[in-house]
Amino acid sequence: MLLTLAASSMRARLHLKPGRAPAGQMRLTDLPRHARDALGLYGLNISTDLLAGADVPQLDALRDAADKASCPCLVLIKPDALPFFTDDDTKGDAAVERMTRVVQAAHRLGCNAAAMFIAGEGFEAGTDTADLAAERLRKVMAVAEKREVNLLIGSGTSPGDVQPGPTSNPESLTELIKRVGGFRIGTFPDFETASKSDDPLMYLRRLTPYAAAVTAAVGNFKKTRKGMEHEGYDLTEYAKTVLSVGYTGTLALDYRGVGDADAAIRLARAALETVSGVEGAESVEVTEE
Repeated sequence: MLLTLAASSMRARLHLKPGRAPAGQMRLTDLPRHARDALGLYGLNISTDLLAGADVPQLDALRDAADKASCPCLVLIKPDALPFFTDDDTKGDAAVERMTRVVQAAHRLGCNAAAMFIAGEGFEAGTDTADLAAERLRKVMAVAEKREVNLLIGSGTSPGDVQPGPTSNPESLTELIKRVGGFRIGTFPDFETASKSDDPLMYLRRLTPYAAAVTAAVGNFKKTRKGMEHEGYDLTEYAKTVLSVGYTGTLALDYRGVGDADAAIRLARAALETVSGVEGAESVEVTEE
């Protein structure tokens, strides 16, 4: 299982406007080299809000920079939920169009997957709204399959979210995926979301077999007698759980704490590299800050 970086971790340090970055900030095209050389990670998950206004040459520049750094773009994430369950055809068609554009951008970046979240608007348990959502998802899937891009659906309505809705529990999400059908649709598990469920490890066991990418949300660390300990949940135990169901894909470190993202990500990487089955870097220094 390869460790990668969620680009949103570095949002505070990124200069997203065209032109030269101010002192202390990095351009998005510099992020792949930073992720590989400074953090010892093997790829990038990119959030669409980091690419707002980007044209095709800018997407190509990011892809080329990532390839040159041996840190390719792997997943393009649409973090705001789309209303695939709505009974408003105009909204539903617009949601399909937006996600289709995300898939096309993912292909342009060289990603093997595009991830999305589904809004609760129009969802009613026990009704045929799931059939309507599945029909719309198949339209996106048709584009994804032509471009050999996997379509991943996250739990809740945004990364780390657990609001009630059509994908808020493993059963409803996997049922929706089965309704859509096909080999290129799957889940997008998130450690933070799992940690908020009644049984986090079972949550991961149920979703991970359908996953093509997993996110390890990283918070802050605290010093204990045993060393630096991740707050909120046990990163290594969660990693062992996804590996136990045969997962061999990527695990993206997504810093959501307050403080030094680089330091927290290095600590998370060092902790995860103690787990058998996790492949990490060989020579990136880890500091306890």
